[in-house]
Amino acid sequence: MKNIVFIVLLCTIIYACSGNKSSVLSAKNETASTTSDTVRIANDELEYEIIIIEPGFNIWLTSRAMPRNYYSQSYLESRNQFWVTEFNNRVLQPMRFDPNLYQMQIDYQRGIDYGYEVNYMLFNYLVYFQQTYKQQLGGFAARI
Repeated sequence: MKNIVFIVLLCTIIYACSGNKSSVLSAKNETASTTSDTVRIANDELEYEIIIIEPGFNIWLTSRAMPRNYYSQSYLESRNQFWVTEFNNRVLQPMRFDPNLYQMQIDYQRGIDYGYEVNYMLFNYLVYFQQTYKQQLGGFAARI
């Protein structure tokens, strides 16, 4: 089975040290943001999956992301291709870009139909990544 696994694992240290997090959190909110930090989407028919391990992403996805089918698949694919190319370029330049943010490449290839759900999750992760870590992976700001 051809599995392409997108694993984005950022250290808890980066999460804890990021300046955009409120320093005062209730215990309930802190638990909710860290316990369900893994999102896995698998489609056996297409034989591709996406796994995102990122503290806070699941809560961001449910509270801020646009609903499914808001964007067309072609829109998601074009943004993903553009942003993934820039992300992978930054992974290859650890002296120029923070290697703690850009740890491993994303295997996303042009011309492969990953399906709507994989494209939707990858798109939203890349928007989350750019907004949370104040990164810009292109000539325009990521917005939802």
